[in-house]
Order: sequence, then C-alpha cells, then structure tokens
Amino acid sequence: MRILGIDPGSIATGYGIVEFSGSRLRYVDCGVIRTRGEDVGLRLASIHSRLAEVVRTHRPDEAALEAVFSARNPRAALKLGQARGVALAVCGGAGLATAEYAPTSVKGAVTSYGRASKQQVQSMVQRLLGLERPPASDAADALAVAICHGAQSRTSADRAGASA
Repeated sequence: MRILGIDPGSIATGYGIVEFSGSRLRYVDCGVIRTRGEDVGLRLASIHSRLAEVVRTHRPDEAALEAVFSARNPRAALKLGQARGVALAVCGGAGLATAEYAPTSVKGAVTSYGRASKQQVQSMVQRLLGLERPPASDAADALAVAICHGAQSRTSADRAGASA
C-alpha cells in the first residue's frame, strides 16, 4: 500500500510518500511545497497544482493529514484551514480515502512519545526509512503522518483478521 502523508501549511506544505508491504516500510519520496510571498489565492493554487502533481506522479493508494491543532491566532488557524482544505480537495479529486491524525498520535507512532520534538521526529523518520540524512522538518512530519497511517491500517487489518 502506497500512502501519501501531508503536513498542511499556507507557507510550507510538507508531503511524504511511503510504501508498506506486509511489515516492510519503504521510502518513496518527500518534499516541501513553499509558497512564501505570494497572494493567498496564488499560494493556495500553487499548493493545489504542486500537490496534484505529486499525486499524479506517485499514485498513492491512500492519504493521511495531520489534524488541525488549536491555534492561538485565529488568522493563522484560518490560513492553516485553507491549506488543509486544498490538500483535502486534491485527495478527494484523486479519489483517495483520507484519514486524519492528531500531532500527538503521529509523534507517538514514530517516536513512542507523543510530545517528541521536531528533531526527534526527523531523526526517527530518518532511521525508520533508512535515509542518509534527516528530511526537512515539514517533509519529516508528512512522512511521519504516512508512517502513522500505515501502522494504524496494519493494526486495523490485524484486528479484523483476528476476529474473522
């Protein structure tokens, strides 16, 4: 199963793609879509077109996003929600089932500690995927979301198989 993980943001949207085959995990690709300095409409359009290209290129089977956390700044929360909406629209347009995970669940899935630092997440993602160097922070977060989704999917499948 090929999974697209997305860490939405209006200035930097991270994406990461991993493939699960049984209990094996394989890195496919990751990156950060940067949109600083553009008009908000242009930034959202850029996120849409670049994320849609990632989906067309890598053809994931499913997608997962980091869920919105409560922000202190309403304007920042609105911008994050807009970027998240664009990511959901790209996934929906491609027919991808999309799951959401709280940041603490994502961190817990890769580090076993729900309050891990960004550096700890980067380091564990690097280790889990056998990468030569840690990915950029936003890309590492997206890869962690994909890993979390894959782990949750395997656990659900194992439970369903055990009850059958």
